[in-house]
Amino acid sequence: MDTAEGPVNDLVALGLARYEARVYLALVRRESYTAAEVARAADVPRQRVYDVLDALVRRRLATAHPGRVATFSAVDPELAVARLMALQREALERLDRVSAQLTSALMPVWADGRTHTDRLDYIEILRDPKSIAEAFTDIQNQARRELLSFCKPPFVAPMLNAPGIKVVRRLRRSGGSVRAIYTHEALDDDKVLENVQRFGAAGEESRFAVELPLKLVVADANLVLCDMPDPVAGTGDTTALYIEHPALAACLRLAFETVWAGAQTVPSARPHEEPGEPEDTGEPGGAGGVAGTGEWGTDS
Repeated sequence: MDTAEGPVNDLVALGLARYEARVYLALVRRESYTAAEVARAADVPRQRVYDVLDALVRRRLATAHPGRVATFSAVDPELAVARLMALQREALERLDRVSAQLTSALMPVWADGRTHTDRLDYIEILRDPKSIAEAFTDIQNQARRELLSFCKPPFVAPMLNAPGIKVVRRLRRSGGSVRAIYTHEALDDDKVLENVQRFGAAGEESRFAVELPLKLVVADANLVLCDMPDPVAGTGDTTALYIEHPALAACLRLAFETVWAGAQTVPSARPHEEPGEPEDTGEPGGAGGVAGTGEWGTDS
């Protein structure tokens, strides 16, 4: 036989190191070898072969024959493989005991952990503009029945918000409602006005108020995204809260309805209006905008 890699790999799988497997397979070929001879036959470094032979002898896979020059021979392969298998079974039994003990120790901890949650795990605090924009896109996509929003400047680019248009159309097709309230100031920008009209054409209803307390989106009386400008620092930075809390969302929905009831369907005396400009009714197909600006804005 030879010491091809197949038998070597098989012995390694049974627990031998690669050099041990190569030396054992070399020993099988003859009645006995000196250390130097088996190193050459197995292609194992001379300085390593003594340690390898000692390991095989300790494992009872090889026998040492003392003399003026010590020689080594292989144990019967059937017996050697049986001994290796016994060692593997012992190792597997130890692992089985350890795994059972570990499972017993961890299961109560895991079960206890299922009953504990972060008291504020329903609130996500966002400060990075990119994260805020992603949350805005997400809350639009989550809406299934209703999407309400307070829209006020400043806004950040991009203003187009093509995904928001798709959301409006989807909700309107399914019988849902999409409503937005703008400040008059928001409509002083022609680009903003253009987007309001685009969203209105998609089916969004809008009204206009002199001022709004904050930017707000409420989806299905369940999800809320709102900005929390720093009232002390007075900088352009803002913190947004993304909250999944039906009770809070229901309260904010009531606040929206209150402002909606007192808002105008058309802002009066807009600076850019021309005489004879047709009046917008605020009904679907008129001006619009939960994302009429198309973008959750932060101060810039």
